[in-house]
Amino acid sequence: MTEQHEAPGGVSGRALQKDIPQATVARLATYLRVLATLADEGVAIVSSEELAVAAGVNSAKLRKDLSFLGPNGVRGVGYDVARLRTRIEDVLGLSQGHRVVLVGAGNLGRALVGYGGFQRRGFTVVGIFDNHPEVIGLSVAGLVVRDVAGLAEAVAALDPTIAVITVPDDAAQQACDGLVAAGLQSILSFAPVELIAPATVELRRVDLAVELQMLSFERVRNADNASEPAAKAPEVARPSRISHRAPTAHTSAVHQALKHSAAAHTASSHTATEPSSKGSVVTP
Repeated sequence: MTEQHEAPGGVSGRALQKDIPQATVARLATYLRVLATLADEGVAIVSSEELAVAAGVNSAKLRKDLSFLGPNGVRGVGYDVARLRTRIEDVLGLSQGHRVVLVGAGNLGRALVGYGGFQRRGFTVVGIFDNHPEVIGLSVAGLVVRDVAGLAEAVAALDPTIAVITVPDDAAQQACDGLVAAGLQSILSFAPVELIAPATVELRRVDLAVELQMLSFERVRNADNASEPAAKAPEVARPSRISHRAPTAHTSAVHQALKHSAAAHTASSHTATEPSSKGSVVTP
């Protein structure tokens, strides 16, 4: 088992955020997903090896990532699932949850609003906006589509912390400008175009077409590798006796929970890359 990492007394997640690399932040989000699965399965303690396998990293990298959360605790106990989950949520700024508004009530926008996974992870969609007369006034997942012309007033009333843009490419910059003018400083755009925003605005872009292109590249590369003749592996002496240890109830529960989490990780191994600087975005 590995060490338990805890932040020193009085040190908040915000105080630790400035020292955490962006790549580590992305992996912390993955660890959080795994820990949520374990918690749902009733698992209280997990080892670094088990958590690393489910997250798709090696245990050394996992321990290094978690070291950013604070000093090491008692060795030989493992990670307390509930405590580590709470700690990561604090560092990622999820402790208080986030209120989200979405501009663009088309097919993608409606699908995102109806996705229940956001609510479970602390993101509550509180408003959806569009400028199409036939869409304004419709009900989407319990929310009435509002006229984007009243965005500034609605944002003041709804008090969102994050905005999502799901409009056509040629309307994305206008939507971004409206959100910035309304006071939003964290924006996620699904439009595959470069948007311009002030340096104080954190702007990220998800380009689904690029993700598909990356999958296409990996598929071709894997096919080429599979067509190459495989080198014969050297024979390794096998031990005459193998000792088996009967799994404990805790081990079985952990393995069952991690099986579901590992499957989810395999299905979504690619994530959008981080922007190189504030106020700009890069293609994944």
